[in-house]
Amino acid sequence: MINWGIIGLGNMAQNFASAITETNNSSLVGIASHDKNRIKDFLNKFNYKNINTYNNYEDIIKDKSINAIYIATLNNTHFDLIKRCSENNKNILCEKPLTLNYSEAVKVSDYITKNNVVIYEGFAYRSHPQTKIIQEIITYELGEVINIQSNFGFKVNKVKPESRLFNKKLGGGAILDIGCYPLSLLNLLYKDNNQYKFLDAYGSFTETNVEDYAEAVIEIDNKVKCQIKVSFKENYENRTIIEGKKGKLIINEPWLPSNKTTLEISQGNSYYKKLVNSDLSLYANQIRIVADNFEKNKKDDKFLVNINDSLSIMKNLSIWSELIKK
Repeated sequence: MINWGIIGLGNMAQNFASAITETNNSSLVGIASHDKNRIKDFLNKFNYKNINTYNNYEDIIKDKSINAIYIATLNNTHFDLIKRCSENNKNILCEKPLTLNYSEAVKVSDYITKNNVVIYEGFAYRSHPQTKIIQEIITYELGEVINIQSNFGFKVNKVKPESRLFNKKLGGGAILDIGCYPLSLLNLLYKDNNQYKFLDAYGSFTETNVEDYAEAVIEIDNKVKCQIKVSFKENYENRTIIEGKKGKLIINEPWLPSNKTTLEISQGNSYYKKLVNSDLSLYANQIRIVADNFEKNKKDDKFLVNINDSLSIMKNLSIWSELIKK
């Protein structure tokens, strides 16, 4: 059984608290927030009575009854919290993006190696049963992959400088906040980031100097062409299309798959839909698999984003961001 502590009590933490009750290998024993009212509201919402509460992040990190921490704070706080958790021998599930840049991610890798802790980055879709089915379809039905199109976009009606989405110091911008999703999917399919070649990249910026829209064309291993697009300016279909020499796969819910998702597969004149069911909710799947790996001190899992995956993703996020500035 993994005893969890949560740092930060925003929407993602509430998703976590709701989902953990579906699992049989995890228990929530502590929460931390600098806002006392958030702690009170959280306890009332989830009816927690016997749980440790902290107004100081350092105190929950040092709580010896807790052996894993879920970091659900603002992007710019992740690096320092990961460092302190690793120094206190806490395994870590950190919300995406892992850090603000590649150099911070490299330091994170050093910290967790030195302290022998396990860390995973919170891309919950990777734990959904759909991911395994996608890999099987690609392997057995599509043939050699030649093209990938992937997007993630939602409309934000007003640019607020204080919002985490548009504040550069808080880790805002479409590339860092949601560009990590399509790059994490490419990472799932093609682990070696040395195979990646950015052919083109462009985007637009807000008055707060962060991207509200960005696209990139990437070639992988000199044969797979990928077009990825992210935006805060409009609502996209939020789907991914993978084309192979023998067929095509449409993933209709790539990032937030529900308990019943539908994949579309075509081969020549043949077309069918594949229904994928999940017994657990999206975040419960993630918690269950992560906790199981923590218990086994397992630092790698093809259905999770480990530190090497995070390094690859952060490296390519940094390249993408730099390219559209030029």
